[in-house]
Amino acid sequence: MQAKQDKQLKMQERKTNNNKGKPLEEMFAYIDEYGNLSSSPPGTKPKASETKERLLPYQQDDTDTRFQGTVAFFIEAKGYGFITQDGTRENIFVHANQLKQPIKEKDLVTFEKEKTPKGYSAINVIKINS
Repeated sequence: MQAKQDKQLKMQERKTNNNKGKPLEEMFAYIDEYGNLSSSPPGTKPKASETKERLLPYQQDDTDTRFQGTVAFFIEAKGYGFITQDGTRENIFVHANQLKQPIKEKDLVTFEKEKTPKGYSAINVIKINS
């Protein structure tokens, strides 16, 4: 008898808390440029409750023009390698065409970053005399 009453209560609760009938626009969820869910479509100003200033390490770096790092490795025969950026420890791709002078592993360098489809790439790489 108790089970039957519980079942009846649950059924009544489902009927009262029914989400059916919401307009389609209210059921949409959008993803902003930072990967957060938002109820505002792209190109519109998000609601005040949704605006959170979220800074990622690569966004903070975009304010500077030159960065410093250490060459993690560089393969001369293939003409590419990676630079570990100081501070963020981010690995940045570097190609031989972007070098102002020859580099090798563990050299200190300064560089600018360029956004590519695969991530950041170091450009205008200059070896620091040490």
